[in-house]
Amino acid sequence: MLGIKRVLLGFLALFILPLGLHAAWWAAQDRPRDWSTANWSSAGLLPPATQKPEAMLRVYAGRVGWWRGIFAHHTWIVIKDRDAARYTRYDVVGWGSPVRTDNWAPDARWFGQDPEQIASIEGPTAEAMIPRVRDAVRQYPFSKAGGYRAWPGPNSNTFVNFVLAAIPEAGIALPPTALGKDYRADGSLFGLTPSRTGVQVALGGLLGVTVGWIEGLEVNVLGLVAGVDLRRPALKLPGFGRIGWPFEPVIGDADPTPTRG
Repeated sequence: MLGIKRVLLGFLALFILPLGLHAAWWAAQDRPRDWSTANWSSAGLLPPATQKPEAMLRVYAGRVGWWRGIFAHHTWIVIKDRDAARYTRYDVVGWGSPVRTDNWAPDARWFGQDPEQIASIEGPTAEAMIPRVRDAVRQYPFSKAGGYRAWPGPNSNTFVNFVLAAIPEAGIALPPTALGKDYRADGSLFGLTPSRTGVQVALGGLLGVTVGWIEGLEVNVLGLVAGVDLRRPALKLPGFGRIGWPFEPVIGDADPTPTRG
């Protein structure tokens, strides 16, 4: 009985309490009430493509709308070839054909929320990765109509993690609030993490454990993630996400400005 009580107390402390606190904070904020009144314009995070000749790859995350924003981010990928005159953005959404190209500005707000930059890779490093990103987008196994499920996946974060698995050397880990990232697109129960620096046991995105140098230690319960990051010390909590060392380096030829991880 004592062991069961400790498990329950741990669950309350690591999952229920943080989620409840973040829900209270979220409810107190002034946010758009529906899709049509939200701001979907550029947040001004990217310069015009013609002013940035080097190849580039970026990953962004934006809080989703309504009550789901309490615990979930939507993520997407932006690429640009060397000397290209425009960026290309890839998302997965829940209506029509799931995989979308350039439906929004590459750095657009998501449901009125400014996106966070998860990672940026530029120069020859990005140039070598971009063909594999495009191949992974084409090979995404849930690209047909009906191939989307908000919870527990496959969803937008399942898609981004699938693409990141094609460029493991990028060393990019999605935030713990990227609900659906732990839904393994290959349907396996056990396998390597997207960075190939660790292993993951995942039961359809509902339950699982991830241990990796890039991903850290994460426990997934019904899509909610709690854990720790040792590489860049941080605590991961449902709702709040990553609390601690906030920086992710820019890789390649870019100015090494720190961004949120």
